[in-house]
Amino acid sequence: MRLWIEVTAGMDITSSCRALGVVLSLALVTGCVSAPRDSASRDADEAYFARQMPGLSGDWGAAMSPVDNPILQARSLGNPPPALIQQALLAQHERWVGTPYRIGGTSFQGVDCSALVQNVFEETFRVSLPRTTGEQAHQGEPVSRGELVPGDLVFFRPPGQYDHVGIYLGGGRFMHASSSRGVMISRLENRYWQRHYWQARRTLEPTNLAQRALGGGQG
Repeated sequence: MRLWIEVTAGMDITSSCRALGVVLSLALVTGCVSAPRDSASRDADEAYFARQMPGLSGDWGAAMSPVDNPILQARSLGNPPPALIQQALLAQHERWVGTPYRIGGTSFQGVDCSALVQNVFEETFRVSLPRTTGEQAHQGEPVSRGELVPGDLVFFRPPGQYDHVGIYLGGGRFMHASSSRGVMISRLENRYWQRHYWQARRTLEPTNLAQRALGGGQG
């Protein structure tokens, strides 16, 4: 009898905690969604690269082993800042790829677009960005679409209540948290994203971002 009471009490506490977690998650909703789920058909022509990582030569079909350390490779090859930043971001994509989209989410259990950007910049470059897409849209300096370099933030205004943000990787591609596929790489030239492209921002110059990426593992 005592065991049944303890188990029941434990279940009640767990249920209460879960309910509280849902409430807190909803309270954290700060405005960031990507393409609506019914846009999946419009995204059908874009390649989902998953673990197919682009090489520095521009060949986006070159596979990267999970045990590779692209930042160390880039450093040893003396690559220029854009290439090093690209490799650092691809290492983050390797960690986050396939994480489901969850509005208000901030972890590998579920993440929204602005939280993904915030996490990647903090972990990779030690740059603290605001939590929301609206605030991130005012960071750094504006940059034209024709002058994008790896590490720039790209913003979109799809239909609906929220704006969307991703991180430019180079080669016309960006990493983001898609509402239909989770964390993935998409093409700026995709009809959907091209139609709803809004602006781009550069939080730091590439040289500074590259230096921060190289020092990201230090205390």
